[in-house]
Amino acid sequence: MDDVAGSYPDWLTKHAPTPDEDAMDRAVTRQTVLTKPRGSLGQLEDLAIALAGLLKTDRPSIDQPHIILFAGDHGITAEGVSAYPSDVTQQMLTNFVTGGAAISVLAREQGTALHVVDVGTLSENFQANVHVDKISHSSANFRQDAALTPDELIHAFQAGRRAVTRSVDAAADFLIFGEMGIGNTSSASAITAALTGRDISQLVGAGTGLDGTRISQKAQILSDCLAFHNLEAGDGAPLTVLQKVGGHEIAALTGAFISSAQAGVPILVDGFICSAAALAAVRLNPSIRDWMIFSHRSAEPGHAALLEAMDAHPLLDLGLRLGEGSGAALALPLVRMACALHNDMATFDSAGVSAAS
Repeated sequence: MDDVAGSYPDWLTKHAPTPDEDAMDRAVTRQTVLTKPRGSLGQLEDLAIALAGLLKTDRPSIDQPHIILFAGDHGITAEGVSAYPSDVTQQMLTNFVTGGAAISVLAREQGTALHVVDVGTLSENFQANVHVDKISHSSANFRQDAALTPDELIHAFQAGRRAVTRSVDAAADFLIFGEMGIGNTSSASAITAALTGRDISQLVGAGTGLDGTRISQKAQILSDCLAFHNLEAGDGAPLTVLQKVGGHEIAALTGAFISSAQAGVPILVDGFICSAAALAAVRLNPSIRDWMIFSHRSAEPGHAALLEAMDAHPLLDLGLRLGEGSGAALALPLVRMACALHNDMATFDSAGVSAAS
């Protein structure tokens, strides 16, 4: 924890519940008697067992998943790090709530609630079905200043927590988080470098569609930013890193990950941006790691470093780099199928099938 942690909310480090080992043991036993060779369903077996521990039952199921998407703008876009202008963030808010975005389609197809939260966009307009919880519009340009003030960082953490509370109060038993913010792959790349020590040139990808020349320019800009904030060593404290090179939606994600685990609600982690927030959250509160299931491996090169840092083994690898929580939403049916296979397959005894000798 940072040396300035005394000014931050105590709940950030409150220990999350420990998975129920008895339920996991019962789930392991059940897996050994289902009509299949042991281990033949690979990660799906591990997933069902892990969910048994998190949901405290040897017959886990996902009944009320919610998707929460946080949106914020980034001052670093002034440096030309994105192929799209910041206006797109606001325009996408409308697209999310009118059903035209990828995550909107995925949520609708699965009958899953989608909540959109503006935690720091440039928008000053009211939009129906967008929950506004912000104290400023956009982060600062972190090539010249800290991305967030301490008050903005605290507010973003609390906004993430409030969003989780609303879903938990609505009986959500599984949470997917997504994000939207032009420029946020720059922030995620800088966070990844500052927390893992990886060279920024190995972490920067196409983002919104940059060509090779602009990727190199983006890497140099972010290298300058890390030097400006004395974060080149790669051993940055998470609160400092989030304040210096983070963003409103990334900090909200960090608070949401911690709050969800503390509430005993499993999390399906999306791609690069969400994983940067997830690593910051785990560094702040290691007890929450057990509550994270990793959905997919992003095409963004920095994602591999984040997965390695958290010893994470994602379910899918589809070459995605969209964000929005789309990769996690695509993995949700797989999580549910893991539970269905675990719960509904016959046992050797019930099916009259001979077990292995």
